[in-house]
Amino acid sequence: MIHHERAHDVGASMDGRTRHYGDFYAATDNLGRSEDTRPLLLVWGNCQAEALRILLGSDPVMPLRTVRIPPVHELERADLPHVHRLARQASVLLTQPVRAGYRSLPLGVPDLAEVLPADATIVRWPVLRYAGLHPFQVIVRHPSDPAAVPNMVPYHDLRTILAAERGLGSNEDWDRPVSDIGLRHAAEASLDELRRRESRDTDVAASDLFRDAGSNATHTINHATNAVLTAVAQRILDHLNTGCTVRDPGRQLLGGVRAPIEQRVLDALGLDGSPRSDWSVDGTAHSPDSVHRAHLQWYAAHPEFVGAALERHAELIEILELAP
Repeated sequence: MIHHERAHDVGASMDGRTRHYGDFYAATDNLGRSEDTRPLLLVWGNCQAEALRILLGSDPVMPLRTVRIPPVHELERADLPHVHRLARQASVLLTQPVRAGYRSLPLGVPDLAEVLPADATIVRWPVLRYAGLHPFQVIVRHPSDPAAVPNMVPYHDLRTILAAERGLGSNEDWDRPVSDIGLRHAAEASLDELRRRESRDTDVAASDLFRDAGSNATHTINHATNAVLTAVAQRILDHLNTGCTVRDPGRQLLGGVRAPIEQRVLDALGLDGSPRSDWSVDGTAHSPDSVHRAHLQWYAAHPEFVGAALERHAELIEILELAP
């Protein structure tokens, strides 16, 4: 993890991160601007949180102010005074479920609850993850390097994982036949897991929104489109009785990486829409075969991730009937 010097006044030299999160680090130049005295809505979570924050503040008559802050998985011990400063000001903590002592730091919801004002409101929303459009795509972590991701695109494909396990060459056929029933069961299993976490951990649900959005639901398994994000944001505004309406931001907030969508998946799920043949990473196209080859090379250097994926996603492999 890179540690950054934090500037605390406008005259100090600021690095890019401090400037980007200027309000979080109390480093923003407010000269010539009236101070925003609205109550603070603190949006807490992963990269989805910043996208949601933008939407929540899109109505000019929004009665709550927000502050851009780093995603929780990027925060460091040196950031804790800034976290506590904002938490002490917050009227509402809008948070994804984050366990106490997350990453050995007091960044969980119970930790923040100890710092919030006594009359603050906590509203919980789910980590958005849906695999229906990308049934082979998974996220894999290993304790040896929890932040490691493969080359080219930061997602794993179960078909490439299985090819690596079997020792297939980079030019051998790596795709797998999957039944329509298997694809439908995988999509439903993904929604079932989200519903389970919603019922256990959250105040605002989102699982039904993925089905409603159809083929326009997700860019990747953990990056929802604006169609879903906007609907979640509107539910939160309604939950808080703000009387506000979410406005279109004019850009896809989580669209930097977009995964292929196969026609067989659309057909199996009964969805209208066009398939997407390639990956898109910051506007650059990558074919599935090129990503597959890059990942095989990465697994050769990181074989522990193959075993971790097979163990973690054994149920999905069974649902899709991918095992030989």
